[in-house]
Amino acid sequence: MSCCEKPAEKVLDPVCGMTVDPATAKHSVAHAGTTYFFCGAGCKAKFEADPGKYLAPKVAATPTEAEAKTEHVCPMDPEVSQMGPGACPKCGMALEPAVMAAPAVRREWVCPMHPEVVRDAAGACPICGMALEPREVTIAEANPELEAMSRRLWVGIALTLPLLAVMVLDAFGRSLTGAWVGWAEFCFATPVVLWGGWPFFERGWVSIVNRNLNMFTLIAMGSGAAYLYSVVAVVAPGVFPASFRDRMSGQPGLYFEAAAVITVLVLLGQVLELKARSQTGSAIRALLGLAPTTARRIAADGTEAEVALAEIRVGDRLRVRPGEKVPVDGVVVDGSSSVDESMVSGEPIPVEKIAGAKLIGGTVNGTGGFVMQAERVGAETLLARIVKMVSEAQRSRAPIQRLADTVAGYFVPAVLLVAAVTFVVWAVWGPQPRMAHALVSAVAVLMIACPCALGLATPMAIMVGTGRGAREGILIRNAEALETFEKVDTLVIDKTGTLTEGKPRVAKVVPAEGFDEGQVLHLAASLEQGSEHPLAGAVLAAAREKGIVPSPVTGFQSVTGSGIHGVIARKEAYLGKSDWLTKICPAWKPDYGYESQLQTEGQTVVALLYDGRFAGWMGIVDPIKKTTPEAIRQLKQAGLRILVMSGDSGRTASAVAKELGISFQGDLLPQRKAEEIQKLQASGAIVAMAGDGVNDAPALAQAQIGIAMGTGTDVAMETSGITLVSGDLLGIVKARVLSQKTMRNIRQNLFFAFFYNVIGVPVAAGVLYPVFGVVMSPMIAAAAMSLSSVSVIGNALRLRSAKL
Repeated sequence: MSCCEKPAEKVLDPVCGMTVDPATAKHSVAHAGTTYFFCGAGCKAKFEADPGKYLAPKVAATPTEAEAKTEHVCPMDPEVSQMGPGACPKCGMALEPAVMAAPAVRREWVCPMHPEVVRDAAGACPICGMALEPREVTIAEANPELEAMSRRLWVGIALTLPLLAVMVLDAFGRSLTGAWVGWAEFCFATPVVLWGGWPFFERGWVSIVNRNLNMFTLIAMGSGAAYLYSVVAVVAPGVFPASFRDRMSGQPGLYFEAAAVITVLVLLGQVLELKARSQTGSAIRALLGLAPTTARRIAADGTEAEVALAEIRVGDRLRVRPGEKVPVDGVVVDGSSSVDESMVSGEPIPVEKIAGAKLIGGTVNGTGGFVMQAERVGAETLLARIVKMVSEAQRSRAPIQRLADTVAGYFVPAVLLVAAVTFVVWAVWGPQPRMAHALVSAVAVLMIACPCALGLATPMAIMVGTGRGAREGILIRNAEALETFEKVDTLVIDKTGTLTEGKPRVAKVVPAEGFDEGQVLHLAASLEQGSEHPLAGAVLAAAREKGIVPSPVTGFQSVTGSGIHGVIARKEAYLGKSDWLTKICPAWKPDYGYESQLQTEGQTVVALLYDGRFAGWMGIVDPIKKTTPEAIRQLKQAGLRILVMSGDSGRTASAVAKELGISFQGDLLPQRKAEEIQKLQASGAIVAMAGDGVNDAPALAQAQIGIAMGTGTDVAMETSGITLVSGDLLGIVKARVLSQKTMRNIRQNLFFAFFYNVIGVPVAAGVLYPVFGVVMSPMIAAAAMSLSSVSVIGNALRLRSAKL
C-alpha cells in the first residue's frame, strides 16, 4: 500500500456479524463476484454450505413514529448517533435509544413508611404525611414532589432574606421604625408561609381529620401560630394586652421572620430528604439500565429483524453479536462466545458459552457471536425478578420499626401537651412580655420535636441496605430477613450445588450382568430428561459425550430425595438410592461394599433398575467450589456453628465435610432436614439454611432465614429470605456483614432521632432560662429539627459505600 492509498475499511462477517479487517483476515470466500471475509474457519464453513442463508436481505422492523423521533446511539461508541433505530456504521451493533422511556403502564404510588398506603397518583400519605413514591422505579424517573419543593424552597429563600436583614439590623441596635416595617414584613412573609408552606398546612389538616397526628401537625401549628399572631399584631395591634407588648416600644412583637425561616428550613429538610430517598432507588435504576431495549430476532425463513424487547416470546431465536447485551434469559443453540456476567454474579472473569449453555438477560457478550433461544421473557427473566425483589424489599418493614411506630403514636400528642404546658408556665411565671415569651417557647417546642427523623430512621437504612446488597448480588426478600440474619448463630448447608460447584460429572458407570455401559447410560439419561436435580445434567452430559440419544419416557415421576421413575419401551425403570430401590424390588440385594467404596471416594452413587432387574451403578462426583474453604473459615471466624445436611449418603457427605472440617448429617430426606432444623430451633438456635434444590425447599422454609443459591431452582429461591445470585458461599459472609451494618445503622439513626428530641424539647421549653437565661428561638428549633433529619439521612446513605 502506498502512502497515498487509504487503508481498507473493516467489514462485517456475514455469518456472526463480527467486525473483520480484510487486510489481516485469514479466511475469505469469493461468491457471485464479491469477496466475503470471516472471523474464523467455522463461519467460513457455514457460509460455503449455504451462502443464500446469510446473504438473504434482512427485513428490518418498521420503526414507530416515536422511535423515528428518538435519538439512537451506539452502546460501544456513543459518538455515533442518529434519529431512529439502525446499526452502527463502525461496529455494526444495534443502536439504542439515548433516553430510556418509562413504560406505559398503570402506576401505583406507595408510602415509604407505610407500604399499605397505595394510591393511583402522587400525593401525601394520610398517615404520616410523607410524599408517596412510585412502586415501580424507572430509569428516567421524574420526581414532581422534589421539583415542587425545590421551587418553593428557592422562592422562599429569596423572600426570606429581606426579613433576616431586618432581624440583623435589630440585633445591632439599628431597628427600622414605622408602621410600614410590619406591613413590609407581612408582604415578604405571606408568600413564603402560605404558598411555600401550603403543603405542610394541607398535610397537617389531613392528619387532624384522619386522627393520625404526625410531624406536619406540629409544623403547621408552630409556623401557623407564629404567622397568625404576627398578622394580628400588624393589622390590629390594639387588641393585645400589656403582657404581649414590648417594654421599650410598647408594640406587640412580630415573628414574621420566624414563621418564614421555619418554613424555609422545613422545605430545605424536605428537599434533602426527597433527594436522598431518590438516591436509594439508584440500585434499581442501575439494574434496569442493564436491559437492552431491542433484540435481533431470526424468523423461520432465516431473515432477521430488530424488534422491541417487549415483542420477544418464549421460543424465539435471537442473534447476539459481539459486544451486544443478551436480551433475555435463554440457551445458546449455535455459536460460542464468552459472556461477562459480573452484573449478577460479581465475578469479573467472563464465562465461556457454547451450545447448550444458559444465558442471563442483560449480561454482555464478548468477541464471539451466537444464536440463542429465548426461555424467559418480560417479568420472568432473572433481571426482572431481581428488580422486583429489591423493590419489594425496600418497601418492607423491619420488626425494629415497630418500636419507632409505637413511640411515634404517643409522641405527637405528648409534644402537644408539653407545648401547652410550656405556654401556660411562661404566661403565668415568665418575664414580661409574658404572652409573647409563652408563644415563642411553645412554637419552639413544636418545631424541635417534629418526629420526621424518627420516621426516617428505619426505612432509609433498609432502602439503602437492600440496594447495596443488590449491587453485590445479594437479594434480600424483605426487611425482616435482613434484621433476623444478624442474630443467626447456626448455619445449615446443603452439599450439592452449595458447598460443591453444582456441576457434577459421571465418574464411573458399572453395568450389571446382562447390561453394558452404553445401555446403563441410555436408560439413565432417558429418565433424567424430566428431572431438575443437578445430577441429571451430569448424566445427560455423559450420554451426549458418548453420542447416546435418550428415548421417550412416559409416566415420569420424581420422588424427592429418593429417585425417579418412568416407563421406557413399555418397561418400568427406576434410578435412585439403593435403599429406596430395595423397597421397589425386595429381591434385589445391593452390593453395599462396592457402594461404600465409591462413597468414601466422595462420589454420589445411584443404582438403576430396569424391567425388575438390577442394571448397574453410577458414581457421580461434584468438586468443592474453590471459594468454599475460605467462606467456611470466615463464617467460623464470625462465630457461626456450621452443619452439613445432605440427602446424599452419610459416607459421601462425610468425605466432603471432613475435607472442610465441619459437622455433617447424611441420608436425610427433605422432610428430615426440616425436622432436624426444628430440633435445632427447639434448643434455642437461630438457624439459617443455605441450599439450591427442590429438595431443600422444606428446610429453607423451616429455617428462620432461608438462603438460596441463585444458580439453583426457582422453588428454592421462592422459599428463601435471601438469594445469592452467584451461588458463592462468600456471599453469605457479605450478607451477614450487610445485615450487621444495616442494623447498626438503624440503631444509630434511632439514637440521633431520640437524642435531638430528648435534649431539644426541654431546652425549647425553657428549662435553662432560670439558670442561664437561655431561650431557644423557633428558628433555631426548626434548624435543629432539620439537622436531625439530615443526620439520619446522611448516616443511612453511608451504607452505599460500606465495605462488605
